[in-house]
Amino acid sequence: MVRVKRGIVRHRRHKKIRKLAKGYRGMRHSTFVKANEAVIRAGVNAYRDRRLKKRDFRALWITRLNAALRSHGIRYSQFVKALTAKKVGLNRKVLSELAIHEPTVFEKIVKEVMA
Repeated sequence: MVRVKRGIVRHRRHKKIRKLAKGYRGMRHSTFVKANEAVIRAGVNAYRDRRLKKRDFRALWITRLNAALRSHGIRYSQFVKALTAKKVGLNRKVLSELAIHEPTVFEKIVKEVMA
């Protein structure tokens, strides 16, 4: 069997992991084993939280819409039902941005949908 010397290969692999762990505290940024554990865990958290971020933003948009609609005397659920009935193609993100930055336009949309 041929002897395999892994000097440069192992060095490059370890260097890559330690570069990914830059800024971590303690041995997690310098020791390969601890850095590898930290990088794997960070990747798992990042993967999960990319999906959770979408939920969080949707909840934020709904909360903003509900608050804006309450000032017009309408509940969020009533508004969404009216939106689907009128087949308006605006999503929650756009509607919440309009409610914050363009209140007059939002008010016109609410009156149009609830009419």
